Amino acid sequence: MPVSNRTAPDIGALADACLGFLAENPEELLAFMQHAGMTPDALRSAVGSTRLQRGLIDYFAANEAILLALCANSGMTPEQFMRVWHHLNKVE
Repeated sequence: MPVSNRTAPDIGALADACLGFLAENPEELLAFMQHAGMTPDALRSAVGSTRLQRGLIDYFAANEAILLALCANSGMTPEQFMRVWHHLNKVE
């Protein structure tokens, strides 16, 4: 999911990138599922849901190592990622 330096990915695309990263890294996927209290069936049924998207983005935002790895592999900057995270978490 390469993105230009001026744009941030949308929430769905970012969550898909996070899930793709986890799918390629089974240890990280297991850590996420344990953190979220999800079984494999629950994860499968939650794919595409707003709740899972937000959870994935929050999880990556809180874990610098996987955030930086995701960004390095996807062509986005950590700043782009964090702009999306901030947008999701701003209080109005």
